[in-house]
Amino acid sequence: MTKAALALLSLAIAVPAGAQTVAVPTFTLPPSSQLSPQAKQVLAHMKAETAPKDIAGDLAKQRAFYQAWNDRRLAEMRRHFATREWRETIGGVTVDVVEPKEGVAPANVERVLINVHGGAFMWGSGSGALVEAIPIAATMKAQVVTVDYRLTPENRYPAASEDVAAVYRALLETHRPENIGIYGCSAGGIITAQATAWIHKQGLPRPGAIGTFCGTGAGYSGDSPFLAGPITGGAPLTAPALPATLPTPYMAGVPAGDAAAYPLDSAEETRAMPPTLLLAGGRDFAVSALTSAHRRLTAAGVESDLQLFDGLPHAFFMWPDMPEAMEAYRLIASFFDRHLGRKAK
Repeated sequence: MTKAALALLSLAIAVPAGAQTVAVPTFTLPPSSQLSPQAKQVLAHMKAETAPKDIAGDLAKQRAFYQAWNDRRLAEMRRHFATREWRETIGGVTVDVVEPKEGVAPANVERVLINVHGGAFMWGSGSGALVEAIPIAATMKAQVVTVDYRLTPENRYPAASEDVAAVYRALLETHRPENIGIYGCSAGGIITAQATAWIHKQGLPRPGAIGTFCGTGAGYSGDSPFLAGPITGGAPLTAPALPATLPTPYMAGVPAGDAAAYPLDSAEETRAMPPTLLLAGGRDFAVSALTSAHRRLTAAGVESDLQLFDGLPHAFFMWPDMPEAMEAYRLIASFFDRHLGRKAK
């Protein structure tokens, strides 16, 4: 047995059952043995592109940094996938529409996916949205409409839910609800669940299926927010406890009990969810919330798939130069292919 394993074993023996906190010993965590060689190379690339400390708290610098970051990811996506895109207005909201260059597959002509981009609720429109839409449109051979929703701090909840719902309402004029899917990553994963609850609140029929990736419609919870920083090369979270609500200006003043804002913390809204795919890297800070949401959905009788990729961090599939990202795109496409077109319960 290694020294690290012995240290962990001795710690486990020394800490009494029911103890509230544990002093975790320092140890070396190697890359996951499940990672592909390409993923190990990409992880080194990710580290080199970490946001500099001097942009913290400066919104203009943050938006400029992540715009350039997303531009580089978009260039990578274009090396792998051939799509065509155009910008238009749907339901009064600006969107980018993405289709495979060779056209939508015959089986998908009556289907459409709505993408809700990530970006901490503060950035990600434009190239960031295309980074999420292009691989799914190309892999599934379907049309993806990515929503240029209103950002914070200029706007607050429920602005993004209203924008997604406006696009969804407009698409209902040409598509059956069971043929419309919604998905998003990080903040977009949270907004996807929130928008689905908002759609329900407006009395509209629910979509055929949704995907909440690297974030979902519940508050942060569990171990992963504390563990993710240190095991991905970042700083540890030193707060004694997690906040009751999401720590973002977008959700400022919204109580934890607001069922449309935190739908997967609400038994009623959880039961009303369509089939849901939850997906993330195993070292993502949102993993605990995703696993809890999956259990709640399953207990409520909602079809729910949970896919975790060991050893990978938050939003890992924004990096297409590894097999794990390609696998994620196939899983997402397959999930929507299985569920879209089925009558909602």
